[in-house]
Amino acid sequence: MSDTHDWVDLGLASELTGKPVQQLLARRTKIALVCRDGAFTAISAVCNHAGGPLGEGRLDGDYLECPWHFWKFHHATGKGEPGFEEDAVPAYTLKVEDGRLLLDLNSATPRQRKPHPPHPLARPVQREAGPIRIVGLSTTAMTKDHPRPSTSELLLEEALRHGAARGCETRMIRLRDLDFRACEGFYSRSARACTWPCSITQMDPTDQLDQVYEALVHWADVYVLATPIRWGAASSLYFKMVERMNCIQNQETINNRHLLRNKTAAFIVTGGQDNVQGTVGQMLGFFAELGVQFPQFPYVAHSRGWTAEDMENNIRSVQNSESLREGTRALVDRSVDMAAMMLGGALAEPHRARGGRKAHRLD
Repeated sequence: MSDTHDWVDLGLASELTGKPVQQLLARRTKIALVCRDGAFTAISAVCNHAGGPLGEGRLDGDYLECPWHFWKFHHATGKGEPGFEEDAVPAYTLKVEDGRLLLDLNSATPRQRKPHPPHPLARPVQREAGPIRIVGLSTTAMTKDHPRPSTSELLLEEALRHGAARGCETRMIRLRDLDFRACEGFYSRSARACTWPCSITQMDPTDQLDQVYEALVHWADVYVLATPIRWGAASSLYFKMVERMNCIQNQETINNRHLLRNKTAAFIVTGGQDNVQGTVGQMLGFFAELGVQFPQFPYVAHSRGWTAEDMENNIRSVQNSESLREGTRALVDRSVDMAAMMLGGALAEPHRARGGRKAHRLD
């Protein structure tokens, strides 16, 4: 805080009392102005966490809550909420003179950032030495404690058995076993509000999608995703997962950072109604946007069609089909071979142009 003053006119005090919280510019400094019971306070409008606009937030008692990720700062002192006082944004002195509200830029208190250890997922992406690693992702939903056969998961288990027989490391993740929150739309507030790791993962230590992020970004070379067809589309659990993977895609478009390097994806789709191509097409499109590669013929599928609603026979037909198991093993072979090519440098790192990418910044 300087001994000299630098007063900036914010406007007529009578006109600024209409909103409890508003964001203003004092020259080039973003200010969060609060008015409570006719009295004004002002703190920096730039949140310590990810630069969110505090002036677009709301008051929660004495604390101004950032609209991006809900960090809170005292509306008068700028200090973080109890237990986080070491996180503080600048606070400013105000005065009313001749009906005008003035702010002293030189009165700013220091910005303080409490040291926060980086999230484990935020470490540099570096493949550890070892055999090719395959993660199987089952997106079948079912009642806990009452398991039933899942045709897509039956084939996924066959895929992982075959991968292990080839000397690959394998890991199965069943999304239904994980307790994770749905995407809460931070991106819709600002592209930069969608962070890596996911903001939910950073804020909620009980959210278990970190296991999926760990496998996809840091561990696996090959992803095998299995889904049933639900009303002509992949399962709801699949979409719940990929919505949360928006944080990976946004690293491409916002920060030009490629998290999924040398990754291969393949798909297993089964169901009682036929929309295999449409279902797989969505999955291929999404993972292609992340820079993932695919083997030739990147999926196996099985569908009974409209005329066969006898689902118990659908399950039995998959269980007894050597043809489907053979197709699944061949899919794993193609995927592992593709991964080996990439890891061996047979495929050059592609040139990625910025033009036409959504939300890219203008430098």
